[in-house]
Amino acid sequence: MLGDQIKKMRLAYGLNQVQLADKLGVSKQSVSNWENNNILPSVDLLLRISDFFSCSTDYLLEKEEMTVFIETKNLTLEQAIHLQQLAKDFEIINKRLNEMQK
Repeated sequence: MLGDQIKKMRLAYGLNQVQLADKLGVSKQSVSNWENNNILPSVDLLLRISDFFSCSTDYLLEKEEMTVFIETKNLTLEQAIHLQQLAKDFEIINKRLNEMQK
């Protein structure tokens, strides 16, 4: 559920609920309510959450696998390509690790 995804991303970023609330300009109670699936954020807030976590709204809504976007506008093309290659290398490493664990 959406609340579980928000909590997962918040914890991955090492934030508590108060810190996330401050970053999004909402109350700690709002974040708590989302994470407990008591209420849903507005569409505007959902977009702000996805922008903050650099992930798609589809990921937050569990419509697709994890896709995290990395802001590269202040990087050179070569630097952005290096980041892309690093991500591919991690995919290969994870695949090999998963195969070894079977």
